[in-house]
Amino acid sequence: MTTESAFETARAQLRTAVDQLGLSENDWQTLSTPRRILEVAVPLRRDNDKVEMYKGYRVQYSTTRGPSKGGVRFHPQIDLEETIALAMLMTWKCALTNLPFGGAKGGIAVDASTLSVRENERLTRRYTSEILPIIGPERDIPAPDVGTDERNMAWMMDTYSVNAGFSVPGVVTGKPIVLGGSLGRNSATGDGVAISTREALRMRGINPVGATVAIQGFGKVGYWAAVALENMGLKVVAVSDVNGAVIGFENVSQLWSHFLAHKNLNAPGTDRLSNLELLHLDVDVLIPAALSDSITGLSAVGIKAKIVVEGANAPTSPEGDAILNDKGILVVPDILANSGGVIVSYFEWVQDKQNYAWDGDEVRTNLNRILMKAFNEVEEMATSRKVTWREAAHMLGVARVAEAHKLRGLYP
Repeated sequence: MTTESAFETARAQLRTAVDQLGLSENDWQTLSTPRRILEVAVPLRRDNDKVEMYKGYRVQYSTTRGPSKGGVRFHPQIDLEETIALAMLMTWKCALTNLPFGGAKGGIAVDASTLSVRENERLTRRYTSEILPIIGPERDIPAPDVGTDERNMAWMMDTYSVNAGFSVPGVVTGKPIVLGGSLGRNSATGDGVAISTREALRMRGINPVGATVAIQGFGKVGYWAAVALENMGLKVVAVSDVNGAVIGFENVSQLWSHFLAHKNLNAPGTDRLSNLELLHLDVDVLIPAALSDSITGLSAVGIKAKIVVEGANAPTSPEGDAILNDKGILVVPDILANSGGVIVSYFEWVQDKQNYAWDGDEVRTNLNRILMKAFNEVEEMATSRKVTWREAAHMLGVARVAEAHKLRGLYP
């Protein structure tokens, strides 16, 4: 965590939206308070029989518009404040895209790379058991996030189902296809980032074909965004992982093949850059798709990209945001740009409830339709209210949650 924490950033963004919408102090109190917070101890028996204890969290920020929805993150630096912040952002994201969900987030403070497969399974199942009373297809629906994948979701779904006494595929999303997962879910967040990039270029009058892109992060978001962007005709010129960045590769497929074989990005013919140097490349589009606070008051100064499309959650601090705005750089905010994952998670949840699978074309068509609607609404709000795209996106999401609170009333 940095001094520019995701928690303080999220609260500041909410405060701005509340003020711009003219909402009351009562509204602020309601909107700024998580509905439910669960902190659990998660014991793990390691393969050598040593028992270690980890902290786990599940935050249900809002259930006003429907069951809460959000990922499960395995990362050594997560804490309660960050989890609350990410659950808050999920709330506005679901409302912005008009999904019938509230926002949630959870996870364990652990480095997943240090776990064997069996240790990962035991930890996942024990964490699921600890949060079991508050999750369910009508209560709270976890999904993969940093450090977790469809394998973890399969274990979570099985643990919940064993306790229920029957199969409950809708308790999580991001599952393997054979367990009720949806076609297109693995690539959904990256696909949404690519759609947002294409539309942002259109707005700026730049032809997407041949436009240059640098992507910070080459994981589940960055990789799939790179693939989708290349398929649209854009040129991905640089990517990075935790060890640094590379340029000079022919295409993403060749780089990915090297990465799978050698566990690094140092493919023949590439040149190394630092992550900071990647942020400062002279490209049309910069996509931060790693962790939060990548673009800060220090790193934002050297950014030359015309457009920043946020693939990660909260990658830009308020100080960095102000600098980008002063430089006239269009920022497509995280709650819009990376919403493809939760949109297709919604499709998976619907398919599980109906016991009816969609084909890939139907998933892609509906993803594009929902994301384009939200994109156009943010563009219209930003233009009509003369605010930034981040402010417009938060105003739309916050306004919908506030309206739902008002219509439901206060019990008792």
